[in-house]
Amino acid sequence: MQDIGIGEVREEVVDGYEVSFLDLREAADMAPLLAGLPDDRCPCPHWGYVTAGELTFTFADRVEVYRAGDAFHTPPGHAPRATAGTSWVMFSPADEVARVNETIQRNMAALQEA
Repeated sequence: MQDIGIGEVREEVVDGYEVSFLDLREAADMAPLLAGLPDDRCPCPHWGYVTAGELTFTFADRVEVYRAGDAFHTPPGHAPRATAGTSWVMFSPADEVARVNETIQRNMAALQEA
């Protein structure tokens, strides 16, 4: 488990997919953390299930909102945000999401230094 300040993340790679359990204590707009990726959006597809709260994916042409009890598939080209108290499990191709995670970690470090 990793405490990311606004919540906790647990991740493990299984058969080429990263399985992530995310629990956010605070509301989060993750768009600023995607800066530097193509169109400053996540280029990785994800499949998942929201167990609590509300998860929103913003695309260039639409917004998709998922609430507790909803399963989702989000294709590349999104920026996520979540309300406080949101929890979800997500499955992502490990090689693709690794590049996204590197960018997120780099941007988080830059924000903490500022």
